[in-house]
Amino acid sequence: MRLAIDVMGGDQGPCAIIEGSARAVMDRPDLELALFGPRQRIVAELSRLPQPLAAAASRLVVNDAPAVISQSASAAWALRRGSESSMARMLHYLASGHAAAGVSAGNTGALVALARRELGMLPGFSRPAISTAIPARGGRRCYLLDLGANVDSPAARLVDFAMLGSAMAQCVDGIERPRVALLNVGSEATKGSANVREADQLLQRRAGGFGFAYQGYAEGGDIFQGELDVVVCDGFVGNVTLKASEGLTRMLVERVQMAFESRLSGRLASLLAKPVLKRLKQELDPVRYNGASLLGLKRIVVKSHGGARADGFYYAIQRALQEVEHDLPTRLAERWPQSVS
Repeated sequence: MRLAIDVMGGDQGPCAIIEGSARAVMDRPDLELALFGPRQRIVAELSRLPQPLAAAASRLVVNDAPAVISQSASAAWALRRGSESSMARMLHYLASGHAAAGVSAGNTGALVALARRELGMLPGFSRPAISTAIPARGGRRCYLLDLGANVDSPAARLVDFAMLGSAMAQCVDGIERPRVALLNVGSEATKGSANVREADQLLQRRAGGFGFAYQGYAEGGDIFQGELDVVVCDGFVGNVTLKASEGLTRMLVERVQMAFESRLSGRLASLLAKPVLKRLKQELDPVRYNGASLLGLKRIVVKSHGGARADGFYYAIQRALQEVEHDLPTRLAERWPQSVS
């Protein structure tokens, strides 16, 4: 299996992305990664891989891409002038059928615009939605979308997002009839923006034919209760919600660890606390949930957090592999060949 990797997009530079890629290759003997970026920089980073990861270099294939799309570049600039960039060449490689999925930590607006142009959309969907799974009570998880691809979304697009998120929950998690809700400032019918209220009316009338159970409005805290499988919102609200929850989670894990260390003394107490802290971090650490899907495209693209380090980028690759194994775009197209919009 081969994936395509944009090496130059992340805030941490190519070092973190190449190390995360090497870890992924070491885990799977059948995996090969095509790395896109300035050849000399990639070769230099490969030569500096830690010794345990050095063997991965033979399955990390360098593809020269001399230009880089900065985080400050606009989507319009990327479309006009970004053809020689690591991101554009990675997506073109993916569109040509040489890879099963692409992963980038780069500029979100540029990635959405270039992916839409290079890969095309599934029938009936006009724009991709960025989605990720957020841990919830009872070991469950909730898909939240959109997370920034569409800052302001009309009602019909919010309905599209509900369909895409529902299909994700069905295909990846095996949920026969996902519970879907619209994120709003309250549960009353009169609350929320005009777009959200219109989307609510559309979903109430048509949800029965979509294969999911529409639950009406949800408030922010409902995302984590384990009673919803998909929560839909526009990209501005979704991005703020995701970043706030990640920051809160990190603070809570740190506070719990500090509380254990300050109140427990002695070797025995430390040994007792260690597995509890390890389990808590594994379940809640945002790094383990890094990697957001660009749903609605004809091919699989995963957006890594721009600030991800090697371990975070490793999990973004795992997300892409999971979607490849489920053949996600094909299964989405089979479920809803025509959107309502």
